[in-house]
Amino acid sequence: MAIGTRVRFVWALAALLSLSACTYSPVMVIKDCAICPELVVIPAGSFIMGADLDASPLFTPVPNELPQRRVTINSFAMGKYEVTQAQWFEVTGERPSEFIGDDLPVETVSWKDIHGFIEKLNAMTGQTYRLPTEAEWEYAARAGSKAQFTFGDDVEELGQYAWYLDNSEDSTHPVGQKLPNAFGLYDVHGNVWEWTADCYKDSFADAPNDGSAVEKEGHCYRVDRGGSWINKPFNVRLTQRHRSGAGDRYFGMGFRLARSLN
Repeated sequence: MAIGTRVRFVWALAALLSLSACTYSPVMVIKDCAICPELVVIPAGSFIMGADLDASPLFTPVPNELPQRRVTINSFAMGKYEVTQAQWFEVTGERPSEFIGDDLPVETVSWKDIHGFIEKLNAMTGQTYRLPTEAEWEYAARAGSKAQFTFGDDVEELGQYAWYLDNSEDSTHPVGQKLPNAFGLYDVHGNVWEWTADCYKDSFADAPNDGSAVEKEGHCYRVDRGGSWINKPFNVRLTQRHRSGAGDRYFGMGFRLARSLN
């Protein structure tokens, strides 16, 4: 299968490739073109999506994180990093962000803005980039973890993986400065919230179990995940869900790209 014109293999430390009983192969990274984002190939698999009521006494899940269900995900590619301001400028010629820096994640962009960016990027590159579905996002962010965070349940370790309220100093930070998860993805907790493709529902009842996006006819709120630089640990958990209008913009909101491999 052709998965990009430039493919390279990145060997991560063994300690970063093991979570619980899961051990992963070397991370495959795709870069389709000079201006294209680096994408990590996420292996196919299944996982339990949503919050575990018995997972940790530290945080109590909220109803929109329930009920849990098993979801099967096809292999796909996910942005290694959140999309940066330099990448946004390369495609759009615009600098919409509140915090300025080429390596900072782009923010203050709406769901609609991002789809305009994706259309332009796809036209420039001949690729089919998109937003990840909410199920794809959680599966990739977990990278095998069944805990509150990609690294486990110990909130004292959060600062090694995330920019959040306690360490951000009231700003976003350049992507990729913290530790990655076991799939080789950076900043899945904190820095900026990440838009997904899905329409928001108040629970996971009747949500698809094949990794596809939840859609509704007409207007809907869209789901964003991962928390941001301004949030407490509770809000950067793997199961935390937030809803925003498709036209909303604020300086805690960014995204990472995905694309299918078939």
